[in-house]
Amino acid sequence: MINLQPYGNPQYFVWLFISFLPLMIGLYHGQRFQCYETIVSLLFISLMFTGAKYQQGIAIIIYILWQLALVTGYAHYRRRNNRTVYFYLAVLLSSLPLIIVKVTPAIAGGQPSLIGFLGISYLTFKAVQTLMELRDGVLKDYSPKLFLHFLLFFPTLSSGPIDRYRRFAKDYATVPTKAAYLDFLEQGVHQILLGFFYKFILGYLFGTIWLPQLAHAALHNQAITHGLGLSWALVGYMYCYSLYLFFDFAGYSLFATGISAWLGIATPANFNQPFKAKNIKDFWNRWHMSLSFWFRDYVFMRFTFLVMKHHWIKKRVHVAQFAYLANFLLMGFWHGVTWYYIVYGLFHAGAIITNDAWLRFKKRRHLPSNRLTTALAIFITFNVVCFSFLIFSGFLNTLWFHNTTIMK
Repeated sequence: MINLQPYGNPQYFVWLFISFLPLMIGLYHGQRFQCYETIVSLLFISLMFTGAKYQQGIAIIIYILWQLALVTGYAHYRRRNNRTVYFYLAVLLSSLPLIIVKVTPAIAGGQPSLIGFLGISYLTFKAVQTLMELRDGVLKDYSPKLFLHFLLFFPTLSSGPIDRYRRFAKDYATVPTKAAYLDFLEQGVHQILLGFFYKFILGYLFGTIWLPQLAHAALHNQAITHGLGLSWALVGYMYCYSLYLFFDFAGYSLFATGISAWLGIATPANFNQPFKAKNIKDFWNRWHMSLSFWFRDYVFMRFTFLVMKHHWIKKRVHVAQFAYLANFLLMGFWHGVTWYYIVYGLFHAGAIITNDAWLRFKKRRHLPSNRLTTALAIFITFNVVCFSFLIFSGFLNTLWFHNTTIMK
């Protein structure tokens, strides 16, 4: 049976273009064929979960029904009442499937959860933020049908970017003018071609050609030294993995935003030249932006407000520090319940707290800022980020605890 994984090979885009061509023609002439888009999207989603992945297909159906009932039920409740306990309960129940999926491998010897499926994280982020906007009262025109379209918007289903309900609803309810849609098409073609270059050329070089060679060399050197395995090969692996991670993920994100543009939806970008960041906070305003901004708006800001409301911590600077710690620790756990993901989150929390302290010191001392200091800041930030990605990669876990390389 045919199984099509999103953006897996160039042929996939041929099928996408052929399938969505009638919809594109309709948009060009000022009509959005919502029924046709729904049928084609469901067809491609179904083909993601055929064959050996049929259990994931069952899981996503149950999951969607669960989230639809939960969010719709809370929307009806919110029109009349606004008790905090029910809001927290709704968020917990919405997050529960993802929590189970993330925790299961840690307590089941690495076995994945039966309720897991490709894209569960991004769907959960969408559902939770919808609940939070209903709670805040900023989302007043909730529609179960539109929520389903938002949740299952095909281009972003598997790996984001994470859109917002109100922004998506505004695009979906309108049809762009002919001139605007031509701009959408041009933008989509540009993003898809750039995505091809990133993922299928640069991502292939860094991830498939060079990374395994550097990994083998680093493991070989660790077997020789019987120590931490520090070597130039490990340094090379760090930089190579960082670039592979960027080009592979940025390529996927460009595919998602490009296909969205074909469908007349301005899905937000995920990357903005992150390796030009001048400090770690600037980096998180450029890297995986939809995730970063989601955590900023729905974790960091809410945690900060809660702490200040109840006066749990007096000094604002300490409030921000604890909020950063909670924010990035949760982000680490979201990636997986392993020591390297958790350390990755703590590392970034420490880095951003240190960066804030440095900026305060710099402001008090009136330290200069020029091209040289900016270049130095970019260089330091890049290396700090690359080291964090070495932690994130899990390669240190292999190097230190599971290296079975045999000397020959």
